[in-house]
Amino acid sequence: MQADDQATTARSDDAAAPAAQRKPGFSGAPLGKLGAAGDRPWLVTLESLLVPGIAVAVGVAFNPEDPLGVHAEFHWAWLAPVIVALRYGPLAGLGAGVVLLLAWVALHVGHMDQFPQIFFLGGLITVMLVGEFSSLWRARTRRAEAVQYYLDQRLEHLIRQYYLLRLSHDRLEQELIGRPMSMRDALKTLRGLSGSDDEAQILLRLLAQYCQISSAALHPVHDHKLEKTAIATIGSPVAVDPKDPLLTQALETRTLCHVVQATVRQEATRYLVAAPLLDIGGDVYAMLLIDELPFFALQNENLQTINLLLGYYTDGLSTQALSAPLVEQVPDCPPEFAFELQRLWRMYESTQVPSIVVALEFNQDAVDRDLPQQFLRLKRMMDESWAIAGPKRHVLAILMPLGEASTAEGFIARLEEWIRRKQNTGLAQAGIFPHPLPLADSGGPLPMLQKLLQLAHA
Repeated sequence: MQADDQATTARSDDAAAPAAQRKPGFSGAPLGKLGAAGDRPWLVTLESLLVPGIAVAVGVAFNPEDPLGVHAEFHWAWLAPVIVALRYGPLAGLGAGVVLLLAWVALHVGHMDQFPQIFFLGGLITVMLVGEFSSLWRARTRRAEAVQYYLDQRLEHLIRQYYLLRLSHDRLEQELIGRPMSMRDALKTLRGLSGSDDEAQILLRLLAQYCQISSAALHPVHDHKLEKTAIATIGSPVAVDPKDPLLTQALETRTLCHVVQATVRQEATRYLVAAPLLDIGGDVYAMLLIDELPFFALQNENLQTINLLLGYYTDGLSTQALSAPLVEQVPDCPPEFAFELQRLWRMYESTQVPSIVVALEFNQDAVDRDLPQQFLRLKRMMDESWAIAGPKRHVLAILMPLGEASTAEGFIARLEEWIRRKQNTGLAQAGIFPHPLPLADSGGPLPMLQKLLQLAHA
């Protein structure tokens, strides 16, 4: 059990949860690395000019009679555009090739009749082929990185959910005896917070009540620098010391740090715990500094609880921030479904990684037999669902992250097998009609939600 706790702590500490709703003092992109920008245009332009320029300069210095190596056994000058094409693709490589062309023209003014057509034609073809190869693999790499980052986010979220559930059940008696509220009450309170400065104070009071914190402060972080003015305090926190070793370690490692770690390194600190709040991109946007805690509360389980409650809080902020525009347009849509739909659409826009929604349409007879609830239990662990009740039919929307048409077909085949085994009939005979809706063909999250509503209210 102790080994499991330590392993869970390590995983949860490395992934203190994302946040997205940004009130005054809070910053960060709610989509994190799913919305990461590409290469900087000024850097691409600079390298496209500078690299072939250096090649020309080297040629002039070592072989002034033929600086581009037109008559050499190997055309070394074309290595510069090839390198640029490998880094940035065919257009940047073509630009570097144009630099070589301009250099040849500048070095052979009045001798255009000597223009080496084969030299430049062969070089440009090589650069374009290399550039296409580079573009293909850069696109594949971006897709793989986006998928991996998305799966990491989901995994860390599941780790936190698992630990919170385990903590709530395994320690229920001790929690009720030693603390004035249960974990269930704490999570219910956190779920309703939106991230404003006033509600940051509620977060601190909840942590003080549940984790026995006597004195602490919550400070915003901008550009990796801690603001001295706290947005929420409890008790009488000490003055902020930006150079405190425990605070510095927490900012650098972006994990919860406690006084024992500073003591081992023989460093003096005025804080007992420094716990960062991370946005969905993994950047610190706020820091919880605890300077007074009962002696018996400074133990591994309580520190885990602080870290996990902060993670649950920031997860809630992410959901609210990304789902708010969709929920405002479609109030019946669950925030979790809207949040996942927004993230997957943004990932499709940036990397073309597909996802799909399977809308299961149930007639009234199927609803009376409680088939929507039974089918809901058959969805995959990482899928999100939305049950839509219409006047004459119900629709169960299953959002399948990273899924394609084959994924939907496999899911529908599994439902067909299940209904045939249970009732010896097919989906259509049971009053169930599946509709695969690829996210790529929807036109965006809002049109997808409107299409689902139309299915239920047609």
